[in-house]
Amino acid sequence: MEIITGIPDGWPGDEAAALAVQDELRGAVVLDEPGPPPGGGLVTGVDVAYDDERDLVVAAAVVLDAATLEVVEEATAVGRVAFPYVPGLLAFREIPTVLAALERLDSGPGMVICDGYGLAHPRRFGLASHLGVLTGLPVMGVAKNPFTFTYEQPGPRRGDSSPLLADDGAEVGRALRTQDATKPVFVSVGHRMGLEGACAHTLALARRYRLPESTRHADALCRRALKEVQQAATRA
Repeated sequence: MEIITGIPDGWPGDEAAALAVQDELRGAVVLDEPGPPPGGGLVTGVDVAYDDERDLVVAAAVVLDAATLEVVEEATAVGRVAFPYVPGLLAFREIPTVLAALERLDSGPGMVICDGYGLAHPRRFGLASHLGVLTGLPVMGVAKNPFTFTYEQPGPRRGDSSPLLADDGAEVGRALRTQDATKPVFVSVGHRMGLEGACAHTLALARRYRLPESTRHADALCRRALKEVQQAATRA
């Protein structure tokens, strides 16, 4: 597996440049489309893993049949971390390699689910929104933990939810219970999706476990790929 050493031309190199890009692209987020219907078509989970010692990021993209949850295709890519660690700007570290993994898919990715945030982001432009604007695909985020927003605990049963609220009271996502008596996940719209549809997709993909199958598969794949890269580096 080769290392993608190139960073896109014009990719921001510091915090001020990255903030300017967020300001520019945020206006391109589409929020008035419902998104594809849940339970059908293709759904692609994306996730990343880091090798901090070698300054590498490994991205995985796993395409599922949304009806059967069977894996249709998977792809990985390895790249240099493209941006320093700055809270709220993590997408700039990951997106070039995530895009490379998506580009290696032969099948269309359909809808994309990130292990992260979309509108549930301090600047309303998390990874799911950024990736959606760059690809034009419908993208949503399902995170394991809330970012900087407040919420009431949803009811204890699968499907119960509560608003994820910004300081100004705006609803930027939902805390969603995907299994009875488990911790909720945090769903937010990225691009070309509605929040009701994003929650429905999450439940359709989380039939047995807390996390959607798209996330579970992508997480496992990027960890395996990272281990392979590390083993290859050790042998070299």
